[in-house]
Amino acid sequence: MKTKFALHEALEAHELLNFKNLSITKSFTMSGLVQDEQLKTILNQEVEFGTKFIHQLQNFLTDRSNEA
Repeated sequence: MKTKFALHEALEAHELLNFKNLSITKSFTMSGLVQDEQLKTILNQEVEFGTKFIHQLQNFLTDRSNEA
């Protein structure tokens, strides 16, 4: 059975996207400021994985919102 998201589910997904966007922005900004290469690698991985997560969640939400 195909259904659209309930309002609270859509709002929670939106909150997740906002949080992850903020996390990516902070990690990207801080990676330019840190001196430690290991920490820089961790921050860059967070940006990479976070971006993938956002795209996956956006695709999931877009696919589900088109269903009737």
